[in-house]
Amino acid sequence: LGYMFVAAGLGAYWVALFHLVTHAFFKALLFLGAGNVMHAMDDELDIFKMGGLAKKMKWTMILMTLASLALAGIYPFAGFFSKDKILEAAFSTDHYVLWTVLWATAGLTAFYSFRLVMLVFFGEERYKIFGFHPHEAYRFMLWAMAPLAVLAVIAGFFEHIFVYMVSFMLPIEEY
Repeated sequence: LGYMFVAAGLGAYWVALFHLVTHAFFKALLFLGAGNVMHAMDDELDIFKMGGLAKKMKWTMILMTLASLALAGIYPFAGFFSKDKILEAAFSTDHYVLWTVLWATAGLTAFYSFRLVMLVFFGEERYKIFGFHPHEAYRFMLWAMAPLAVLAVIAGFFEHIFVYMVSFMLPIEEY
């Protein structure tokens, strides 16, 4: 959400709102996926006791990977469009140092997000060493996550509709 505050600070208010909306979709999906993993692992929080969960939790892995792609700002996911607009706002207003910091933090976000996915879902099945017996989440939970996954993928394409809606609902008044 730091990106959102930067956009607001730059005066790009519709961009800040757009990022808030897109961020809500993929971040909520990540939190729900993390809840699935914690439930499957008997409330274990140490990701180094996991690994290889993709075999047991295929759908949670897919949904969390989609959310991570959106969070990382990879095209064509929603995070790409909103983060790109914030980077554009910083660059076009000659805030090059701020743009550099934003660009670097986008890279760090991609790193930690995919580190999580790789440590939890791929590699050695470390959960067996610690005696866990993980299972996929209930179908109703996966169905609840599905709309968030769809929106994390496609919401960025509604940028122009969002701008129209915001400018209609919150018209700019000049004094």
